[in-house]
Amino acid sequence: MAKLGELAQLIRSKNAGPFELTFDIMFDDSASFERVRASDALSREVIARIYHLAPAQVKFFVVPDALAFKASIPRPRFQSDLADSDNHGGQQYAPLMDIEIV
Repeated sequence: MAKLGELAQLIRSKNAGPFELTFDIMFDDSASFERVRASDALSREVIARIYHLAPAQVKFFVVPDALAFKASIPRPRFQSDLADSDNHGGQQYAPLMDIEIV
């Protein structure tokens, strides 16, 4: 078993406008990408559970040609709100790194 953070070349989060965050999970080889895809450990439902959202709130894409997964979610606070602790959304990817991949 491995963690997603060990298999992916890049896991990042960033703003997708002031009201959404987007996550990119990219691989440098098709074997790792296919391993994650076949495991079903990364899905709309998994993202929803990690970020305490309803699955319908998660936009989730598998992009085989780019060896990547992409997800977008509503920001918990809009960008620059006084209670926003991550103005650029750059730290929100961290919980994804620990997803167990069989």
